[in-house]
Amino acid sequence: MRWAAGAVSMFLGLGFGIPCAFGVRHFAQTGQVWTFLGFPTYGDGPFERIGVTTTTALLVGFLTVCIAEVAVAVLLWTDAPQAAVLSYALLPFELAFWIGFALPLGLPLGIARTVLVLLARPSTEQRGTQTRPHRA
Repeated sequence: MRWAAGAVSMFLGLGFGIPCAFGVRHFAQTGQVWTFLGFPTYGDGPFERIGVTTTTALLVGFLTVCIAEVAVAVLLWTDAPQAAVLSYALLPFELAFWIGFALPLGLPLGIARTVLVLLARPSTEQRGTQTRPHRA
């Protein structure tokens, strides 16, 4: 389950992060939202409808979230104790960007990752028996 959760995190981080890096560069140079395959990347979504215009800072913020997502993937794969907590802490920021930029795959993949992380966590009883040797 940890491996699958890490794979989803890596997919989210790289899948949104790589285009975002190109988008940041393009926006910083031209002041225009970069289009990929005819679709605007990180623009023309709910953010703009509520008055939050795309800026370089907004795009860099999302790129930072994507980099954190890749870090969470590595932490999940290495079974780092803080991996689950960091994946939960990252979720509200991801949700804001996924919804604000109208990224349809973000929400279902974020839910899938969260479910996989929850399923990967050993129960409290199992952790207690694994970390404390039984003494007679």
